[in-house]
Amino acid sequence: MNEAEVKQLFIDTGAILEGHFLLTSGLHSPFYVEKFQVLQYPEHTARLCAELAKKFNEDNIELVVGPVTGGVLLAHEVGKNLGTRAIFTERENGKMTLRRGFVIKPGERVLIVEDIVTTGGSVDEVIAVVREHGGNPVAVGLLVDRSGGKADFGIPSQALLHLSVTTYKPEECPLCASGISITKRGSRKI
Repeated sequence: MNEAEVKQLFIDTGAILEGHFLLTSGLHSPFYVEKFQVLQYPEHTARLCAELAKKFNEDNIELVVGPVTGGVLLAHEVGKNLGTRAIFTERENGKMTLRRGFVIKPGERVLIVEDIVTTGGSVDEVIAVVREHGGNPVAVGLLVDRSGGKADFGIPSQALLHLSVTTYKPEECPLCASGISITKRGSRKI
C-alpha cells in the first residue's frame, strides 16, 4: 500500500473532513482527520497496521505501545504483525500512565504507535512513560503525520500518510474572524 492508496482510503471512508475544527492540541484547523471513519472497518485497520508493521520488521521490536483510544487498536494489530505483546497507555488524573498491570521490561525495545499526530504531544508523553518504566523507545509508527514534518520525537518515525495541514492559534484564526462556527472533534477534553 503506497501513500496515495492510504490517502484514498481515508477519503473513501469520509475520514478527511473540511470545516473549522478545534484540535486536541488547542489549535484550529480547516481540516480534520476522523480516523475512526477508517478504523471502524476491521479489514481497513488490519491492512493499515500490516503496512505500518512492515516499516519496523528489521528493528527487533519486542513491545508495541499506543495511547488510548486509537492507539489501542493500532498497538494490537501492529503487535500481532510483529509477533510481540501490545499494551496501551491512558490518562489518569490528566497524566499519561500505564495501568491494568501492564509492565515494560528493563531495556525492552518498544515501538510507539499513534493514529494522528499534529504536534506530537501525546507521543512524547508515551515515550516518557516507556522510559520511566525502563523501556527503550526505538521508533514511532504513525497512521497520519499531519504536522508537516514538524513533529520530532528524538527517535526515528515512519508514517503511512503525510499531510501538511494549516493550523492556527485561536487568537490568530481567520476562520474565527470570519465567524465560521467551530466544531470540536475527538474525545479528549482540552
